[in-house]
Amino acid sequence: MAGMVSPLRALAKIVAYLAVTLPLMPLQALALALGWRLAVSLPVFYHALCCRIFGFDVKTRGTRSTARPTLFIANHASYIDIVVLASVIPGSFIAKAEVASWPLFGTLARLQRTVFVERRGRAAHTQRETIRSRLEQRGNLVLFAEGTTSDGLRVKPFKSALFAAARADGDDVAVTIQPVSVAYTGLDGMPLGRSLKPFVAWYGDMSMGAHAFALLGLGRITVEVLFHPVVSHEAFATRKALSEHCQSVVAAGVSAANAGRGDDPDGAVAIPVS
Repeated sequence: MAGMVSPLRALAKIVAYLAVTLPLMPLQALALALGWRLAVSLPVFYHALCCRIFGFDVKTRGTRSTARPTLFIANHASYIDIVVLASVIPGSFIAKAEVASWPLFGTLARLQRTVFVERRGRAAHTQRETIRSRLEQRGNLVLFAEGTTSDGLRVKPFKSALFAAARADGDDVAVTIQPVSVAYTGLDGMPLGRSLKPFVAWYGDMSMGAHAFALLGLGRITVEVLFHPVVSHEAFATRKALSEHCQSVVAAGVSAANAGRGDDPDGAVAIPVS
């Protein structure tokens, strides 16, 4: 498998990425400071450009919610999920607090108004309020509900704590919830099988630097993003029920895409709300 990775290709992509990223960072900072609408549209343009540089062919299926605010609930296989989803969703991410201190990527996350959360349970209430405040401002958010990355083959159980931020009380702004499946399904036009999934999925004790360099040394990667039917918190008796529904829908979409059934609507439909 090592022969599939081209160091020259990886270096060329890194140079192109930095050539695009470094000049756009101050522009995004200025747009945020002045409250320009560009602060919302520029990240979508930027990440779409990054997908082209990295060789990600992003295919979307279903209809993305245009309601504001929408809380997008997605599975999480790799750090590149952020680039992929940010290229098709105008909004910000909910990320673990450690990301804020990462060189370069922490700054990029702040420029996209990422909401950073602690993993400690005792901070859950404060974090829900922070997320709710952003939603009240009608800002879209993307939540990786597994709380960690997976191997790209299956979806882990969703953590339900942060789903509470989507419940509207009284005069609160109603929040639309949309489950989203992300699956890496092809490499240079051929199916990306189980043995090749570790090239794109980042999990366990993998080194990010070595993984990213190998990933960038590959050819064109097909990524499928499936937007499932929207739901609301109020349609479920508990946040756990909502979490389980979203997990089932997202897992079914990932499974269908990995099995080559992404073109079949029946392979990616949401499980009906009971």
